[in-house]
Amino acid sequence: MASLENTQKKLSDEISAYSALQKDYQKNLAAREQLDSQLNENIIVQEELELLPEDANVFKLTGPALIKHDLHDAKENVGNRIKYIKDEIKKIDVLLKDLEKKQATRRDSINKLQQQLQQAQVKAAVN
Repeated sequence: MASLENTQKKLSDEISAYSALQKDYQKNLAAREQLDSQLNENIIVQEELELLPEDANVFKLTGPALIKHDLHDAKENVGNRIKYIKDEIKKIDVLLKDLEKKQATRRDSINKLQQQLQQAQVKAAVN
């Protein structure tokens, strides 16, 4: 009977750990989607900046005010932002792959524990 209770406890712990991994995965997936959105916005801005003549006036919204910026600086800032966002996306992609592997490991462990639990229940019913 102790084996049955021990297996149930292990199974419960594994399910809790798996749920925590799923929540972490969803949180990081949402962050990844937000970064994708920001990347797309910045790429559009970059494309628009490339269409402007060199002497064009460029303004940046800072709080409630529009502040004049140099076109070259604006292009450089957007390029740096795109690079930063891409680097962050790469980091999150690595993290998501790691979380997927951990989830698969937990799922396998849960399946094994469920089988052990069923076998222990059958043995307990026979005795």
